[in-house]
Amino acid sequence: MKTSLGIDIGSSSVKVSLLDIESGDCIASSTNPSQEMPIEALQSGWAEQDPDMWWNYVVEGIRKIGAQHPLTSVAAIGITYQMHGLVALDKEHKPLRKAIIWCDSRAVEIGAEALEAIGRDFCLEHALNSPGNFTASKLAWVKRNEPELFASIDKFILPGDYIAYRLSGRVSTSVSGLSEQILWDFKEEKRADFVTNYYGIPESIIPEAGVSIGVEAVTDQATEELLGIPAGTPIGYRAGDQPNNAFSLNVMEAGEIAATGGTSGVVYGVVDTPKADPLSRVNTFVHVNHTPATPRYGILLCINGTGILNSWMRRNVVQQTLDYVEMNALAEQAPAGSDGLIVLPFGNGAERVLENRTTGAEIVGIDLNRHTTAHILRATQEGIAYSFRYGIDLMRELGLKPDVIRAGKANLFLSPLFRQTLSTLTGARIELFNTDGSLGAARGGALGAGLYANREEAFRSLRCLEVVEPNEEEREALEKSYQAWKKEVEMRIKA
Repeated sequence: MKTSLGIDIGSSSVKVSLLDIESGDCIASSTNPSQEMPIEALQSGWAEQDPDMWWNYVVEGIRKIGAQHPLTSVAAIGITYQMHGLVALDKEHKPLRKAIIWCDSRAVEIGAEALEAIGRDFCLEHALNSPGNFTASKLAWVKRNEPELFASIDKFILPGDYIAYRLSGRVSTSVSGLSEQILWDFKEEKRADFVTNYYGIPESIIPEAGVSIGVEAVTDQATEELLGIPAGTPIGYRAGDQPNNAFSLNVMEAGEIAATGGTSGVVYGVVDTPKADPLSRVNTFVHVNHTPATPRYGILLCINGTGILNSWMRRNVVQQTLDYVEMNALAEQAPAGSDGLIVLPFGNGAERVLENRTTGAEIVGIDLNRHTTAHILRATQEGIAYSFRYGIDLMRELGLKPDVIRAGKANLFLSPLFRQTLSTLTGARIELFNTDGSLGAARGGALGAGLYANREEAFRSLRCLEVVEPNEEEREALEKSYQAWKKEVEMRIKA
């Protein structure tokens, strides 16, 4: 038996899955830690994690799988990871500081300055985005505020690149990774040196960039000794979590759309023509199967405050007395529209879809004589679905037509209430599949290593588990509630 190992570096947990390459079945998986990983916030709007914490949980997960199945069968590895993070390495390739992760908003103003200095039109034409709060802007913050540390940087990389380095000893990234760092020139099809030149980032600290699907590194002897995975095993795939979520659902062609609802919520649509939102509320990246001859770009809608709001409600409103299934059941006792109660989910840093504003999460319109815990829980899930609808309407302006949305049956999409609300609000059919990020990465690793003949063979075991259609009976109530929610949001954008 040949297997492929998929590694998913989230901000809440690290999941490792082992895929039987021939059958396409998941034969083992491990998620660590059992509770959510800590995110350190030394100041409001900051978010940091220790890269070695990720690595330790990767090791723990692989060892748990190795206790059940011999890791000598591993013939390929794929890696997916939380996007836009900054890992700064010294000359020994050890982290110089904690990683500044995706939901950290400290570099927003730096990115806004860069947009104006480089030129708004030039940025949107070449980078398809504002420098915003992306990795290069986070590095510029380090240069400005931690100059001695910046001077010690040998290379800066993404979270998934760090795990690939720990497995292989080779420091590198991907073209898709460069695009999520705001370091790709879409017009010229090359690295965006105009960004690094403006920020004063030396070329020497930018890692070499290769393909997402293909062998850019192999495991070293240290990995074999530590984990039992044979030295020379190809790392055949590397992608950020949202391009990977699309890949895991076989969303690879123009017009196809994928969604996910973990800590953050994402809708990701593939196009073959690069387009930019003038306000950079949704962002365009290089998709995993992009080539100059057959261009593929991913338009990404990201809402930071989605699943994290649901988990906050469980900890602080129901005091962990209910699990998520019980919370969903209680929420369904309230009517569609939650009797006028509105929840704004934007409490996890600056939101790109709100033009990089940090508005905070809010519960609006509580009637103390009428509203119950059921209303709060339903309004929470509706508020998250409304934020998806808000962003999807922006994506429609860029040419995407979300008639069908594919998602893995996981996280928020385990909630019948959430997926039904989203389907009804958008008018889209939702198709749920038997996959997740780590399994997608495992398939990608095997495909990139040449263990599948083609994409069709890699995805032959992907199965649709459930289809959700819009509920016409609830459409009017939800649309009315959404418009009230949208009004509240726009008031805060203009404030």
